[in-house]
Amino acid sequence: MSALQRIPANEIHAAIDRLAQAIAKRHGPKGKILLLGIANGGIVLARRLALRLASLAPGLRISPGILDISFHRDDIGRNPIPKEFAPTLIPVDVTGADVVLVDDVLFSGRTIKAALNELFDHGRPAKVELAILIDRGLRRLPVAADYIGLSMDASLDSKVVVKLDPAKFDRDLVEVIAAKPRL
Repeated sequence: MSALQRIPANEIHAAIDRLAQAIAKRHGPKGKILLLGIANGGIVLARRLALRLASLAPGLRISPGILDISFHRDDIGRNPIPKEFAPTLIPVDVTGADVVLVDDVLFSGRTIKAALNELFDHGRPAKVELAILIDRGLRRLPVAADYIGLSMDASLDSKVVVKLDPAKFDRDLVEVIAAKPRL
C-alpha cells in the first residue's frame, strides 16, 4: 500500500489547536465538560485537547476519560476486540454532563453510533458534542461533528491513518493510503 497524501505534524498541531479554541470558545472559562476519547483512535487526541484546553481556558473544568465501543460495534463478528483494548473510564457521572466525544477520523458514522450507545449505557448527558481531527466525508449515517480539525476528500477504498505519538509530538502524521488492488 502506498501513501496518496501525507499531513505533517505542524498541520496536525494547528488542527488540534483549532479544535481546542473552538471548544474553549463555546464552553467558556466557567464551563464544565466531560471529554471522552473514543478508544482507540481518540484517546491520545483527547489527552492533547485536555492539555491545550487547560492552557487556553484555565477556568474550564475538564474531566478527561475513555469510551470503549467494542461491544457496541455492529461488525464485532468480523472485527474482534483489538489487542490494545482500553476499557471505558468515565471519571464523573454522565447524567446531566456536557460531553465532548473525541475521535481521530469521522468516516461512515458507525463508530459514533456505537459511542453514543456506550455513553448512554452510563447515564443521560445534558448535551453531547463531537470533536474530530479528520472528517473524511462519505457518511453512511446522519452524523456531523461539532468541531472539525481538518476536512479531506478520501475515496471510499482508501484508508486514513492517524498516528499521534503520545510523547514525541513531532512524529505525528496523517496518511491517506490507497487500498490494495483486488485480484
